[in-house]
Amino acid sequence: MSDDDNNMEDYPTEIHDNLAAFEKSLGSVDEMLKTMMSVSRSELLQKLDPLEQAKLDLVSVYTLNSMFWVYLATQGINPKDHPVKQELERIRTYMNKVKEITDKKKASKLDKGAASRFVKNALWEPNAENEHTSKTPTKGKKRQ
Repeated sequence: MSDDDNNMEDYPTEIHDNLAAFEKSLGSVDEMLKTMMSVSRSELLQKLDPLEQAKLDLVSVYTLNSMFWVYLATQGINPKDHPVKQELERIRTYMNKVKEITDKKKASKLDKGAASRFVKNALWEPNAENEHTSKTPTKGKKRQ
């Protein structure tokens, strides 16, 4: 009998797919952490602008708190009743603020001079020649 067969007896077969997906996810997290840890934090921060630094810090702290959430759940502690929930909400708030800043940077800028010229040229201005006659007929008058 192989180790897999012994492990199958230790837990219900209904959760096998969930456990396999969990194991795969842990492997992905481990690879990402190794990649992040291969470069020193100061080197990494020097290559990033302040907004990107904030994003990195927020993702790092969110990941750490999420992992603690999972740890609490594995220990039989309800994480919803733990202060880690408020911490995750606080981090999400800051993530939303950073997203707003990023979106504002991406938004197109208004050229006020061009807009002013466009509106000015689009509006009809009376002058000495056509003060008494307009291009559009007024109500109740016949066109000649």
